[in-house]
Amino acid sequence: MIRKTLLKFLFVFLLTFPQAVHLYAQQKVLTLENTMDIIRKFHPVAKQAKLEVDLAKASLQASRGVFDPSFYLRNEKKSFDGKNYYFYSNPELKIPTWFGIDIKAGFENNTGDRLDPVTSAGKSTYAGISIPVLKGLLFDKRRAAVQQSKFLVQMSRQDQLQLIADLLYDAVDAYWKWTVAHQTYTILTETTNNNTKRFEFVKRAYAAGDRAAIDTTEALAQLQTVQAMQTQSWLELQRQRLELSNFLWNDDAAPYELSDDVVPDSSWNLVLIKEYPLPVLADAMVQALQSHPKLMSLGKKQEVLEVEKRAKFQGLLPTLDLNYNFLNKGYGVNKFFAQPLFENNYKYGVQFGLPLFQREARGEYGKAKIKLADLDYKTRQTKLEIENKVKSSFNDIIALKTQSLLFQDNLHNQELLLRAEESKFSIGESSMFLVNAREIKLLETRQKLAELKTKFFKSLLGLQWAAGQLR
Repeated sequence: MIRKTLLKFLFVFLLTFPQAVHLYAQQKVLTLENTMDIIRKFHPVAKQAKLEVDLAKASLQASRGVFDPSFYLRNEKKSFDGKNYYFYSNPELKIPTWFGIDIKAGFENNTGDRLDPVTSAGKSTYAGISIPVLKGLLFDKRRAAVQQSKFLVQMSRQDQLQLIADLLYDAVDAYWKWTVAHQTYTILTETTNNNTKRFEFVKRAYAAGDRAAIDTTEALAQLQTVQAMQTQSWLELQRQRLELSNFLWNDDAAPYELSDDVVPDSSWNLVLIKEYPLPVLADAMVQALQSHPKLMSLGKKQEVLEVEKRAKFQGLLPTLDLNYNFLNKGYGVNKFFAQPLFENNYKYGVQFGLPLFQREARGEYGKAKIKLADLDYKTRQTKLEIENKVKSSFNDIIALKTQSLLFQDNLHNQELLLRAEESKFSIGESSMFLVNAREIKLLETRQKLAELKTKFFKSLLGLQWAAGQLR
């Protein structure tokens, strides 16, 4: 809902009010959506965030490598003093499986006068399995590494979303500051032009004997004051343009500086704040708690630690590994499964191990549980901070809307007062000083209203950012 509201603000007025386009027909208009799109595509931080995801994917691929089948070949020969001591040839294929069972098969060709007594002479074939009966059967470090890598990829994606959201929010702040600086400069330029005309009018009136000399001084002082304000606003506009340029990059990874002929979108000036639809706090809160990147990242981190805890628990179990190989003379495999397991042509072994105190295993398992407890506290705190940030952002929207409406009414009243004072001045019932005072007050109100309206639209995106929906 928040995103739909933003898009409505960005596009509907260019379609509804074509005069806004005509106003800037001779200038390049940079909209907020254009700015955000440029940042998403070309900003180094956005690209760096994508690299973090790619790095996590590469780590996942590497962790899956422990389940790759492996081929080994052992050839060894010894000949000394004209005697053939031995020749061993043993190609072997080993296949690790997800369930902790390793499968292997191979051939042997052993010849020579002095073979190892435990070695089968001649050609033989074997196929066998290795089964961890206790420790490592249901779970082991290999499976833990793969599962953790999967969660780390998902976590890095959420971290990427949060990093880009923070970047976009900073850019949004810079964009609206540039916008209000441009609006202020436009207002002061208009006011300077009006004061120039007024000063010329008063000079002519003085020359005709209709005005006192002090009125020309008052008009000139007002003109000089406004000119000084205009110069200061121009300086602020340049500063804010450069601030926004910090976020803009070309597609060839070169920084881009906004030129003077680029202006911000002015369609927000046509928005009726009173009729503008506001987001719903309850909806924003639900979105934040369901899909905020920070909470999603912490959730994936919890899954990583759960896998670690499960893997550490395996360290508490004793080791009991069973190995069994079918053996067969020659290179045939047709007799492997036609014979009883423990009657003829087999090799098996059992290995058992258990540390007596298990201090290392108990310590590692305890550390895993402490990490989970620590993360739980962090998640609760983060959730509370997000909830309060969403509420605060929503309060900003309400307050800024109220203030904007008040200053909008106040602007109307200030315009009436200035026109009335000018009318009185034209018939000699007022002074240049009072006209100037009214104009300064109107100028301050126009500037304040522009500032409040831009802050209002920024606060809408601020709520999106607080809820984790600015992407």
